[in-house]
Amino acid sequence: MIRGYRTFKQFEQSGEGIASNILSERLKRLGAAGIIAAETDGEDRRKVSYRLTEKGIALAPVLLDLLIWGARHQETGAPCALIEQMAEHREAILAEVRRRWREDDPAPLQVDGEWILPDWGSQQGKT
Repeated sequence: MIRGYRTFKQFEQSGEGIASNILSERLKRLGAAGIIAAETDGEDRRKVSYRLTEKGIALAPVLLDLLIWGARHQETGAPCALIEQMAEHREAILAEVRRRWREDDPAPLQVDGEWILPDWGSQQGKT
């Protein structure tokens, strides 16, 4: 969802290589756990979008910490400078995630593997 994906088709075509039956089951389980909610499009009732719930957005700090920890301890392809910026600006990132969720802002935090991070003023882009 950080990449701005909201529909089954977007998740399926994300490049993760997940089988459609497994994706379907995971979305059902996340929904049953109250982490995501399925919302039917008002104009096309066949189209369903998935959105984090309040419970789901509460996982953001844990997921960010896992992402940072994983990149520090395993080769991920993420530049070290980016990971350290994310760690240094953890609260700003979480504030942006919460703002986007609260305002239902569909702008992704990641596009084509590039992170679209909050404006940190003179800090942004420094390594």
